[in-house]
Amino acid sequence: MPKIKTSKAASKRFKVTGTGKLKRMKAYKSHILTKKSTKRKRNLRKATTTDATNVKAMKKILPYL
Repeated sequence: MPKIKTSKAASKRFKVTGTGKLKRMKAYKSHILTKKSTKRKRNLRKATTTDATNVKAMKKILPYL
């Protein structure tokens, strides 16, 4: 059985928490920030967990997490 390749793009974007959940940063924080409110930008700074509907696909492209 050959080894499975890890998606390098995904490995840079996702980390595993102690309980095994996938941690990610939020989107929409890179440009066009003038029209976004300070509160909205502040909330986009925080990391969050990946939604349960996407976890199966993420585990497939990140087999060695």
